Amino acid sequence: MRSLLQRVRYEVLPAKATEDKVLEHVPRDVVITVTASPVKGLDPTLDLTVRLAAHGYRVVPHIPARLLRDGAHLADVADWLRSVEVDDIFVPAGDAEAPAGAYQGALPVLRSLARLGDPFTHVGITGYPESHPLISDDVTIQAMWDKRAHATYIVSNLCFDPKVLGDWVTRIRRRDVTLPVHMGIAGPVERTKLLAMATKIGVGESTRFLAKHASWFARLAAPGGYSPERLLQRTAPALTAPGAAVAGLHVFTFNQIAETERWRRELLDRVGG
Repeated sequence: MRSLLQRVRYEVLPAKATEDKVLEHVPRDVVITVTASPVKGLDPTLDLTVRLAAHGYRVVPHIPARLLRDGAHLADVADWLRSVEVDDIFVPAGDAEAPAGAYQGALPVLRSLARLGDPFTHVGITGYPESHPLISDDVTIQAMWDKRAHATYIVSNLCFDPKVLGDWVTRIRRRDVTLPVHMGIAGPVERTKLLAMATKIGVGESTRFLAKHASWFARLAAPGGYSPERLLQRTAPALTAPGAAVAGLHVFTFNQIAETERWRRELLDRVGG
């Protein structure tokens, strides 16, 4: 558990106060990943990425395929990020119901990046330990296989079941998906703050999020229903087993940044980190 807690990435939303929260609470050795909104587009993500990188953080912007208009737009984004020395991006398909342009999913974006000369040293793709609401498990694992030549790591989506997490790692390794995995977990989330966050990101967007991920919200918001420490205690043996190739934790902070870092520090102290 100590090893996992020392290798973390914090996922944040590009809100008005995010930069100040990160600067106040997060040490420079923690990687920050910045989400992208189908409502607000890529600009807030790119702006926050540049600002945090200027403060000395390693920052990973999310570049959803469905927010890219075309290959020229992708090339412009890549050139701009490389000009500020960002060398790591995360490429999901994205949650936008209608694509902004030619890209329906992540694989065509990855192939376009290859044609651009692979401008980024590190490229992440999505994994789904719990079933995707619209895609079968076999298809999501096949998608990781198809993308493996263009990616350098996998970020797993949220999961709350230690057995599901362990079984998923075993299953993808049996399918010869060998990319290292950053295991996605929710940080310590309080009901009132989660609801406040959902309100701030916009009624339409939060409604879509909650409709798609109702089971996540129920588990996060239920009093006593979710503990990241309990999940880690039950999952650590599977995640640190030989052959699991888990590179660390990808923590969904829901912008509860101070609370997430405090939880990590306290747990590290208890386990001797």
